[in-house]
Formats: sequence, structure tokens, C-alpha cells
Amino acid sequence: MNHLDVAIVGAGPTGLALACELRLAGVSCRVFERRKDDPNITRAFAVHARTLELLDARGLADRLVERGLVVPSVQPTPKTVLDLSKIDSRYPMLLIVAQSGTERVLADRARELGAEVVSGAEVVGLAQDGDEVRLDLDGPGGRYSVRASYVVGADGAHSTVRRLLGVDFVGRQYETHILLADVQVDRPPSDLLLGTANVGGLVLLVPYGDGWFRAIAWDRTRDRVPLGEPVTADEVRDAFRRIAGDDFGIGEPRWRTRFLSERRQARHYRVGRVFLAGDAAHVHSPLGGQGMNTGIQDAFNLGWKLAAAVHGWAPPGLLDSYHRERHQVGARVLALTDGFNRLALSSTRLGLWARQTAIRTLVRVPPVRRRVVGRITGVGIGYDRPRGAHPCAGRRLPDFGDAREAYRALRTGRFVLVTRAAAGLAAGLEDDTGWSERLVSVDLAPAEGAPAVLLLRPDGYVAWASDRADRDEVRQALRHWLGPVRAGQR
Repeated sequence: MNHLDVAIVGAGPTGLALACELRLAGVSCRVFERRKDDPNITRAFAVHARTLELLDARGLADRLVERGLVVPSVQPTPKTVLDLSKIDSRYPMLLIVAQSGTERVLADRARELGAEVVSGAEVVGLAQDGDEVRLDLDGPGGRYSVRASYVVGADGAHSTVRRLLGVDFVGRQYETHILLADVQVDRPPSDLLLGTANVGGLVLLVPYGDGWFRAIAWDRTRDRVPLGEPVTADEVRDAFRRIAGDDFGIGEPRWRTRFLSERRQARHYRVGRVFLAGDAAHVHSPLGGQGMNTGIQDAFNLGWKLAAAVHGWAPPGLLDSYHRERHQVGARVLALTDGFNRLALSSTRLGLWARQTAIRTLVRVPPVRRRVVGRITGVGIGYDRPRGAHPCAGRRLPDFGDAREAYRALRTGRFVLVTRAAAGLAAGLEDDTGWSERLVSVDLAPAEGAPAVLLLRPDGYVAWASDRADRDEVRQALRHWLGPVRAGQR
């Protein structure tokens, strides 16, 4: 049996992003995917600002942006427009790109870094002890097993890994069927992103920028249609005519599906040496386009922590912090998207009008609008800071101005020490203290209100910060976060 540092189950965006993170950190990994062939088109299409920042911190964002369509505003519910152009990010926008395009960028990078993706491999068994995990798989050549120090289940909403672990998937199923189809239209709407609703349901028409559109319909009149019944072009056209007043000349779909959306979250993201990420950990209404983004951000949070554990320098409790940080984020995303679902869908005209009027009124209030935009784009996501820590701890480093230097330094996949005070404090500190394989440093010009020195985690969040540029204090923080130096070093 082969032995790996980490075995990843699922070659969707979450699993591929995690493979990139692990290989960048020098961790051996293999991705096992049940599908035998790459899909042509898949469900997700929205890439938000925070996800683009993280991909840019690995040099991948430009590869993705060139494939997609830039949208400067979003409609969390019909007739409620939120301007994204003023967020403090290099990517003040929503990027529309088919999930298959995102997967291709991540898969190419994973292979560049030496990750192996095994297709047609279905997990049928899992067992673990205090030292390793054994995965049993069925593949083209029959049944076989692999051993790994850790396993990550990124195998979707119907996760086999989650089932084998016995982890509860808590929540409920929405009643209204969702129809998805990728189509061309004879009469594109004037709105870049069309979204409209009435008591019959809700429809969205999202452009890919290449002449194709994603047509989405929540159609109450089709709730009793069996999920296995094929979606037809006439069914999609009828939903748009009744709900939007126009079918826009929708043509024959190149891809279509019918499914029931769910609002569920795994009770635990970690069981021993096995972790859950992406849709295996959380699924929710597609309104707001959060699913793929939350999964990729799971991978960035987990990747460096697993690497630290594999290399033997993880601080106590670091692996447990994955559940603590990301379960909380997942719960907030579920609450957000469930709120959008309730606001957008109502069985009465009065209820629909009241809900949509309420959200339009609320988002006119600047603090509420900033909070909603921060949640949707991901730039407002932060983690709880320890008692007594600097106010910046747990916060994302904004991606604009001279902070671009810090984001470029993140492309190594290491911690980044950022100083804004006495020039030369950061220069050479990683060599001086023996953490050169785990740390890079940058000196930036002083900035009003910014801490004198901060330590940036590999996922772009502040691990530690201080208003004093004290070398001994910095060393103490490095010892806490980066572990002991190797034998023979300081």
C-alpha cells in the first residue's frame, strides 16, 4: 500500500485548491476523484473578491480573470443592487466563469506542482488510528488501499467520507426545485445580470461573456416533477415567460439539470485525522454564489495547517482551529443564503413585496450595506482573535496600495512578516532566527493607523500584530506561530 502525507477525496475546486496548497508547502498528496471524465459544465459560476485575492496570493487570479466576465455589482435579491466597486480590494467585482474553468486553472496548477489526480477512484472504506488513515478504493484495476497521515473529504454534498465518519449533516431541504440550463438567447436582456421574482418563483439569467448564459429558475409550478425527469428547453422558456415576462428567445441547452437545494452543515469538520471541506462540510441555497468560494477558502485555511502538522512544527491546537474558524464561517454563510432565499421567494404578493422592500431599505443604510457586501464578497470574513491580541489579529489584510507587496510575498506559501516602522527590522530576520523555510519578510513605508509590525498567515489573515517594532517581541511571536527552529539553528 502507498503512503501519502495527505489523501484528498474529490477533484472539485476545493480538493484541487487544497492540493495546490499542500504541494506548494512540500507535502505529498494525491487527489482521488470518482468521476472518470472531466465534466463539460458544472453548477457554480461566481467567483467573489476574497477568493480572487487568495488566488492572486498564489499567482492564479489572472489566469482565471482572463477566462471570465467582470461584473461590477450584484443583486442578492431581485431589484436590490449592490455596488462592488468601492470595496478595499484589487478585485472590486464579481467574476462570472463556469466552474469547469475554475477547476481547469486549479488542476493545471496542481499538476505543475506535482500533485497526482486519480480519476475513476471511488472510496468504499475508511479506517484510522492515532498514526494514520487507511482509504479503500474501487478503481479501474479493482479494489486497492492507500495509507495517509491525513485525509480530507472534499467529495461534495453526498460525501462518502462524511458518511463513513458518521458525521451528522444538520439542516433541511428546500421545497422548490431549481432548474439550471446553459443556453444561448436571441434577445439578451438589457441588465447584465437579470434577476426577477413573483409568487410563481424566481429566475436569473447570467452571462458567461462568450454568447452563453446560465438560466436559473425556481419554479413553484414544477415542484412535484420527479427530479430524474429531464429538463427541457420549453420548461425553461415557460418559467421565464411566467416569472420574468419574457423567455428572451432561449435556445436548446447544451447542459441542464434539476435539483433540490439544501441548507445543511456537517456537525464536525474534523474527526481525528480526517477533515471535511467544501460541499462535504456545508451546502446552501445558490443565491449569493457562495458555495464554491467558501470551499476554496476552506482549502486555503486548512492547507497551511496540515503542512505545519506534516512538517512537525504546528503549534498546539492548530489543526483544531480549522473547525473552530471555518465552521463558524460556514454557519454564517448558511444564514446569509437562507435569508436571501426567504427574501426572494414568497407564496403571496404581499409577502414578496414586503420582504423585498425591507431589504432594499436596509441596504441603503451604509453600515448595513458594508456588512452585506463584506459577507457576499468575503472581504468581511474574519476570525476570532485571542483575548488581549492586537485588534488586527484574525482580520484579512486588505489587498490594495502597498499591501500588494505582502500579497506578492504570499506566493511562496509561507508566513509573511510585514514591518512599517524602523527600516531593516524585517530584512534578514528570517535567516537570523532560523525560520527561512517558513517565513519571508517585507518592509513597507509607515502608514497612519497601521501596526508597526504584523505576521501574516499563509492564507492572508493576520496571525499577530504589534504597534511596537521590537525584535524580541517579534521572535516570541515567531516561536509561537512557526514552532521551534531546526537543530543547529538559532
